[in-house]
Amino acid sequence: MSDLLEGRIAIVTGGARGIGLAIAQGLTEAGAKVLIADNGSAINGDGSDPSVAEEAAAGLGGGAIAHTGSIASPSAARTLVDRAVAELGGLDIVVNNAAILRDAFIFKGDPADWEAVIRTNLSAAYYLINAASPVLRANAKSDRGGETYDRGRIVNIVSTAGLYGNFGQSPYAAAKAGLVGLTRVAAMDLARSGITANALAPFARTRVTDIIQPANDAQASYKERALKLDPAHVATAVAWLCSPAAQQISGQIFGVRGREIFLFSQPRPVGRVVNEQADWTPETLAEAASAFTDRLTPLETDLEAFNTEPFV
Repeated sequence: MSDLLEGRIAIVTGGARGIGLAIAQGLTEAGAKVLIADNGSAINGDGSDPSVAEEAAAGLGGGAIAHTGSIASPSAARTLVDRAVAELGGLDIVVNNAAILRDAFIFKGDPADWEAVIRTNLSAAYYLINAASPVLRANAKSDRGGETYDRGRIVNIVSTAGLYGNFGQSPYAAAKAGLVGLTRVAAMDLARSGITANALAPFARTRVTDIIQPANDAQASYKERALKLDPAHVATAVAWLCSPAAQQISGQIFGVRGREIFLFSQPRPVGRVVNEQADWTPETLAEAASAFTDRLTPLETDLEAFNTEPFV
């Protein structure tokens, strides 16, 4: 993989630890230069530690640099892009991985926690794509890297919590579901420039799995399985999506669980009833809607949906 991404420049948010660091390492090993954006905060977003990103960048070598400030503002996003261009020589790849957790049941949650999670996990990703996409589009017009532009890549790290839901994770799940919608629109808006955007849901050992306090046997089993999953598998999938081989793949949702790769379906109608004679009433609709009964999506969490042993 040493020259797969030779000459590419990447920004990886939340890139100093866990999955983000594995992605940054994978991109570097594939030949890319990486800007690690990570303020070293706790998993709930509190505090900061500049040394976390600085040490990660130093450990990567290959010209990696660290950005230790917050990324959750439009000006911060522009600074990231400007630094990549000025200090690394351009920008080709954006990986939105930064995320915080502030979990609570919806009837106990603090609206301030909701706003903090949405700002870091979703708005920051929009700000960065918004700031980076003019550079990526200019690359396409100037044939950066060759006559056929195959370098522009956006990878948004999502979560099955945003696809299935999970107890007490309304801010996190909403942000990750929003990232899926953002991925789809970015893929459409940038398709003419040959820039791809995809979403990737990782299953891997992270700070989040380390702090899980199981409340029952099912959660204990989930944690035990999650701790087996090396985030390097996620990095491999990201490197593939950023490679020329994935040029025709855009607007898709993938999952990585060890040596398993999932392609997720996306919401589309699975049933239909029509009243050709008159408008529906609640009573007639209630009768007709019985046709949907066997097609309703079960109210299961992502922990339940992936309650099997992974391939590691």
